Amino acid sequence: METSGVEHVHCLIIGSGPAGYTAAIYAARADMKPVLYQGIQPGGQLTITTEVENYPGYADGIQGPEMMVHFEKQAARMGTDIRYGIATKVDFTGPVHKVQIDEEKWIEADTVIISTGASAKWLGLESEQRLNGYGVSACAVCDGFFFRGKEVSIVGAGDTACEEALYLSKLATMVHMIVRKGEHGMKASKVMQDRVRNTANIKVYWNSETVEVVGEHKVQSVTIKNVLTEEQQSIPVSAFFVAIGHQPNSDIFKGWLDMDEAGYIKTIPGSARTNIEGVFASGDVQDKIYRQAVTAAGSGCMAALDAERYLSAKGVA
Repeated sequence: METSGVEHVHCLIIGSGPAGYTAAIYAARADMKPVLYQGIQPGGQLTITTEVENYPGYADGIQGPEMMVHFEKQAARMGTDIRYGIATKVDFTGPVHKVQIDEEKWIEADTVIISTGASAKWLGLESEQRLNGYGVSACAVCDGFFFRGKEVSIVGAGDTACEEALYLSKLATMVHMIVRKGEHGMKASKVMQDRVRNTANIKVYWNSETVEVVGEHKVQSVTIKNVLTEEQQSIPVSAFFVAIGHQPNSDIFKGWLDMDEAGYIKTIPGSARTNIEGVFASGDVQDKIYRQAVTAAGSGCMAALDAERYLSAKGVA
């Protein structure tokens, strides 16, 4: 590979959600002169979230996009070089790591912090996207609170869907759970299925798929169809939660970094280190369990501290 004229940086951060910006704040304060590329969705998943009430320090809550502006401004004030651009390829063969930006420019980095996040999987309905943030959500833990005392719906058949349905059952008067397959087709573990079945205010609609989320400016009902009989029905609800999984944004690192079967980057327990020295991962790209802004920020801090220690041990100024 031609490397003449290639830019060299001490710390390259890929991604700009809570993990990436927090890593940048810590790296900049440690004089690592971080360069951060914001990626395809600057600000990450929080930019498609409305009210955030569960992040510490915001007593009255805050809009997701506004919160990410605060993170960005703080990272910039500390001295982070924040740039538009998408990482499109990597070469981790040598001690200096190479990352391609926008399929053209290569950057060499002594350390790389990966904070590319994960994307929620959606059903692909127009109404689902139009009402996203107005009753449609992919995170019951984030948004369930707003629908306390109301009827809600959730679609999904795995452990996460069951966990979120049980969480919602503590807040909502009724949880309408939409499952595409029959009673024996759920992917969730038996214990989770039993818990759902034994919860009085969770009603499961077997062999059902979502036709449309109905509402002008907020969710008012959901139309579902029985896949065996083709019969449709409308369920009045105030929220529609999608729990069919997340996809980690890790494709460009495949073949380089150890991942689990779903594509989440594996980190060495108790650290942000990956299997390649000098490459660290933080946020939802390596966390399929918690997936919260506050845990992502915490892991971004870990990644920056690990990167600082790595550079110190290598004697890189």
